[in-house]
Amino acid sequence: MASIDLNSDLGESFGPWPMGDDVSMLEIVTSANIACGFHAGDPAGILTVLKEAARRGVSVGAHVGYRDLVGFGRRNMDPSSAELVGDTIYQIGALQGLARAAGTTVRYVKPHGALYNTIAHDARQAADVIAGIKAIDPSLILMALAGAPIVEQARAAGLAVVCEAFADRAYNADGSLVSRRLPGSVIHDPEVVAERMLRMVTEGKIATTDGVEIPLEAQSICIHGDNPAAVALARALREKLAKRGVELKAFADMTKAVSRG
Repeated sequence: MASIDLNSDLGESFGPWPMGDDVSMLEIVTSANIACGFHAGDPAGILTVLKEAARRGVSVGAHVGYRDLVGFGRRNMDPSSAELVGDTIYQIGALQGLARAAGTTVRYVKPHGALYNTIAHDARQAADVIAGIKAIDPSLILMALAGAPIVEQARAAGLAVVCEAFADRAYNADGSLVSRRLPGSVIHDPEVVAERMLRMVTEGKIATTDGVEIPLEAQSICIHGDNPAAVALARALREKLAKRGVELKAFADMTKAVSRG
């Protein structure tokens, strides 16, 4: 039976400002990328989400980002290597402490937003994030964009890596994500999302905005928690995969899904 991980970005509410429906998403996903306070999230809210994840047996990862609360971590930045290594360690360490208090463990790292897209191709910033992960816990798995140069860079550095596809984001022909500044970059139709991800899982292909299909092999699928249709998308996707005999399972529990250099 084929299997795939389903992840979502959670814990992004800040004080009285809510972001997404974390409880509903935790009933659907198998892995939760939890904000670490730099791009979103506050300690009390993050702790609450971690407790909910622990109660449901959902795998937890550190969703590290640029120091950019105002821009939700989606603005390009160019921190020094010392800053980026330190920020990576700081965020992971903070989440590890909260996770321990919640009765769970941080098992992987998934960079957020602009940082995620930058390190996919920027070897210097990628090396800084990799160095930060290795410094605090080299057993952590890095979740990275399928097909991007960082995958082999991280493996060569000795990190375990799992490749990710995005259910609710449009792709360019080179395998990169379409800029959020462009129309159609975010997909809101549950049926479209479910069908394109089913094809990715069963055939290893995904359609791009250029009208071509590209190969895409991933072990985890992401649905953004801040997408207004996130819960509906996740439910439709889970149901579609289940009907085709695809099992949803946390990638951290699937040794074959994780590759180490």
